[in-house]
Amino acid sequence: MKHYNEITLSFKPGQTGKKNKSALLGAAFLMATSAIGPGFLNNTSLFTEQLLTSFGFVILISILLDIAAQLNIWRILSAGGKKAQDIANDLLPGLGFVLAFLVAFGGLAFNIGNIAGCGLGLQVLTGMDPRAGAAISCVIALMLFWMKEAGRWMDVFVKVLGIAMLVLMAYVMFVAKPPFAKAFYHTFLPEKTDIFMIVALVGGTVGGYISFAGIHRLMDANIKGNTALGEVSRSAVTGILLTSVMRYALFLAALGVVWNGTVLEKDNPAASVFKAASGTTGFYFFGVVLWSAAITSVVGASYTSVSFWQTLHPFIQKKARWVITAFIVISAVVFILLHQPPSIILILAGALNGLILPVGLAVMLIAATRKRLMGGYRHPVWMFVIGWIVVILMSWMGYTTIVKSLYI
Repeated sequence: MKHYNEITLSFKPGQTGKKNKSALLGAAFLMATSAIGPGFLNNTSLFTEQLLTSFGFVILISILLDIAAQLNIWRILSAGGKKAQDIANDLLPGLGFVLAFLVAFGGLAFNIGNIAGCGLGLQVLTGMDPRAGAAISCVIALMLFWMKEAGRWMDVFVKVLGIAMLVLMAYVMFVAKPPFAKAFYHTFLPEKTDIFMIVALVGGTVGGYISFAGIHRLMDANIKGNTALGEVSRSAVTGILLTSVMRYALFLAALGVVWNGTVLEKDNPAASVFKAASGTTGFYFFGVVLWSAAITSVVGASYTSVSFWQTLHPFIQKKARWVITAFIVISAVVFILLHQPPSIILILAGALNGLILPVGLAVMLIAATRKRLMGGYRHPVWMFVIGWIVVILMSWMGYTTIVKSLYI
């Protein structure tokens, strides 16, 4: 029978060794590169210009919330042995469909911006029209999913581009010469902060589909169950730390640029950072980073959004490649037809996925209390506590953000 697992690399339950390690690292990179998209570059640069050294505190708070949310979700799903939509449906019939819709909607919003980022990245590198660049990138993403053993190639793809982004970002950070001491100091004792930025950052890192990207990848690779909890937890934290290192490096690079008096372009603040820090070479580096961030996010958003529907209907399970193809093509067509700058879309997509996070996390935490769903697994009390703290904080901050936006 041809099912969705054809496009992933499957392992036998309990198998260890190089393949397991590859899948665990691949899952961490899939989650991290899903988070490191055009919106990540745009928001981090823009917010740094607004808060300067105090933006480090926003990053710190978002990291703590990210780890708390992701650890809870990954461990609960691994112990339950089922994907999020199935756990939700077992908890309350129909709830899985609601969760799948929310995640797919948020994933589509992100993917339109991701496709736009692909087009803009190729425009920087070649000068081509962003719409043509978006179409070419769309074809590249589709080729990846239609390759034999696509799961293995997807792991390699996100690892290579993820490492390339980290190296280039580190270079630009040191060239920009930011005030390291002040940045570090205000990371823990800020002069000011902003709730909307926290919501946008958490939403862009573990909101919506992103927090489920890696764990769904591991489950497709049959890495799940109580015996895998240690590996799953390490993979979850690794994904967050990879994302955090990248964000903090970009923060320092942007800080160094604006600290020296450069005003970032509103339509493309991240490009301003690279160009101001390293001239024409930096601008080409930006093109590489932007395209890499965008194309890996297209892969992550498409893979994870469709994985939420895969077990809900036999047709989707059998035709997963075609559904992923449609998801990517629709995202590209919407961008090409709208032909609008992605900056506003990306900020709103991050905030939207930040609002989806407390819903998905709350469902998982409630499911963890049901013995019929978890078998013999008992979720640690301290993880329940921090999980519900994240739900409450993100719900309150999301509500505050919506109310604030109504009066703007």
